[in-house]
Amino acid sequence: MRREVHQMFARPLYMFASVGVMLLSTFFFLTLMRRGSAEKMPIAFVDLDQTSISRRLCHEMQATPSVDICLITSSYPEAREAMQQGHVYGIFVIPDGFYDDLVAFKRPKMDFYVTNAYTVGGNTAYKQMLTMVNLTSGAFQREVLRKKGLPDDVIMHRIQPLTIEGHMIANPWGNYSVYLVSTILPGILGLICIMLTIFAIGYELKMRTSREWLRTAGGNYTVAMIGKLIPYTIIYLVLGIGCHLILYRFAGFPVYGSHARLLFGLLLFIMAMEAMGIFLIGCLPTLRDAISIGALYSMLGFSLSGFTYPVMNMLPPVQALSYLEPLRHYYLIYVNEALMCAPTINSLAPALSLCAFMLLSLAIAPRLHKALIYQNYPLK
Repeated sequence: MRREVHQMFARPLYMFASVGVMLLSTFFFLTLMRRGSAEKMPIAFVDLDQTSISRRLCHEMQATPSVDICLITSSYPEAREAMQQGHVYGIFVIPDGFYDDLVAFKRPKMDFYVTNAYTVGGNTAYKQMLTMVNLTSGAFQREVLRKKGLPDDVIMHRIQPLTIEGHMIANPWGNYSVYLVSTILPGILGLICIMLTIFAIGYELKMRTSREWLRTAGGNYTVAMIGKLIPYTIIYLVLGIGCHLILYRFAGFPVYGSHARLLFGLLLFIMAMEAMGIFLIGCLPTLRDAISIGALYSMLGFSLSGFTYPVMNMLPPVQALSYLEPLRHYYLIYVNEALMCAPTINSLAPALSLCAFMLLSLAIAPRLHKALIYQNYPLK
């Protein structure tokens, strides 16, 4: 352990790749959606009608927090060029003769276009423009019915015959950060775990210092591996606890279950990612290849964990692959403990799954032990 701590502080890469990356990631994601969702997505407003109602619609859309009309024009090609250049995420088009068709009950059409090259920006712009279209239609129907002398309660029953009451469980604010940041930050921590684990062991092989490492442990592979990983595990756990305090104490993210069980799940997740790092460097012949595969494996976890797209809607082969990612099992523990306040038994299966990943490091131990002794891994 003393040898490893000395190497950690002798190379600034270790501290930057762990503490520095986590601090930057925490600051970035907490400020990205500091109000709970993406705001002021730039869009273009193409007004071909040039009437009072089109200008009023533009003003009301600009007043919404989700979009920002950064281009008002009467030329659709100009707006399309702005979208192609990435300056706007959506285009809202008011056609010529819109007001005349509206008062003549000819059902005019409003067109809007979004780019899904930027998922968050495109989806946010689409949602806001669709909402404005529906509100505009409802407002016009209300004014027409008022002129016919109908009372407001009857008008609302005609415009909206069914009233929907939505009750969001565990996150009544609809705060996207609660769902995203609470899993993205542990996912980044897991990425750090697997990358630094691969690097710490692979660097010994690359620099031909693995025999010296084993001698400090009395030739015992298990002692050598545990001694090398304990300092890193302590750092990762401190970083995880720090993120936990920032998210659930200072940022006010909800935790309706047990903080202790959630942190225990985080510890299991850290150890599972370290075990995967040992497994990959034991399977692959070079440090470069192991780091590349480790990065790919970790990044796939963000897509397969289920916090951005439900696993149950994925193809069956992809659903099976999702359970090969430790982040998936940590996410299930997080949902059970933080959001649903489910019984402890519900978190038992994902916790045992995280423990199962640690068996991979035992399975690869004989091969990796021989590599440390004979140093038969390629240098390049």
